[in-house]
Amino acid sequence: MIPVYQPFLGGREKEYVNQCLDSTWISSRGEFISRFESEFARYIGAEHATTVSNGTVALHLAMAALGLGPGDEVIVPTLTYVASVNTIMQTGASVVYAESLADTWNVSVPDIRSRITPKTKAVMVVHLYGLACDMDEVVALCKEHNLLLIEDCAEAFGSLYKDQHVGTFGDVATFSFFGNKTITTGEGGMVVSKNKDIHERACHLKSQGVSKTREYWHDELAFNYRMTNICAAIGLAQLERADEIITLKRQVADWYREALEGLPLQMHAEQPGTRHSYWMCSVLLDDPSQRQALRDHLKNKGIETRPLFAPAHNMPHCKTEETFPVAQDLSSRGMNLPSYPTLSREQVQQVADEIRAYFSA
Repeated sequence: MIPVYQPFLGGREKEYVNQCLDSTWISSRGEFISRFESEFARYIGAEHATTVSNGTVALHLAMAALGLGPGDEVIVPTLTYVASVNTIMQTGASVVYAESLADTWNVSVPDIRSRITPKTKAVMVVHLYGLACDMDEVVALCKEHNLLLIEDCAEAFGSLYKDQHVGTFGDVATFSFFGNKTITTGEGGMVVSKNKDIHERACHLKSQGVSKTREYWHDELAFNYRMTNICAAIGLAQLERADEIITLKRQVADWYREALEGLPLQMHAEQPGTRHSYWMCSVLLDDPSQRQALRDHLKNKGIETRPLFAPAHNMPHCKTEETFPVAQDLSSRGMNLPSYPTLSREQVQQVADEIRAYFSA
């Protein structure tokens, strides 16, 4: 079986985890937490960073720190992983969906503009599958309308826009370190911010609202969203090899691009002025009716794939009666191929050969 993803654990992960075990610092305190936070902030060029237990709570915590809640509207692309939408709903704010762009698969900034109302408080952009959004347009729009900007970078560690790492443009940004992400902590996430007050608010809220001056005194309703020292130890080891991992993933994408040439599909393409991190090597079939049959063929040959995300506005708990033809079209035609960094050229060629065999049958 060639899986869609498997983590790259070839560094000092065991060494650092054993240090946690030897020291008995295995929970949400320990030196690796602060080390991971500071090194992550340095790597992406962020002012402040705080670890959390997963990428979903990172989004919720970021919006809680911004003070979003009932009566507010947050604009978000419908073509995204459902956590982007769920966490808006969990704050009590209202979700306003936006359309996608056919060429980048990312959110359409003109469509965001058309959906701004007096209740709009924030825009959440999602750097889908590792391709950065057009951040010049997004930032300008948010400044023009005095809107908060949230970057969902769960899929975009290592992605750049005009040589600047994603996650450093918005008021807040979030990252995921789930086991299938470019760097992983097993489960984990990060909230980054430019603003010290927002950062301190996030740190306060993630730790049960505990007082800084009085032991076991909690001054507001808050959360337990803390990362463990063991997870941070894994994250630090991963971060030490981040450049290598990103280089390997981009090499895999180059191999796919070469091997899939001439087939009735197109790869998710890097755009001018960006660096695609290729969290997932994704393709868009010309004919949506072929996708499931192709996926079944590949499964029978021991090759795992995934469909593109389903538009959130179609899901039962967050459904609207709106239509988003571009997002729906992309979702119906797209699929993710095996994308992990240690894929060999021979394995990539095997996947491509089976895709070619399907279309030749």
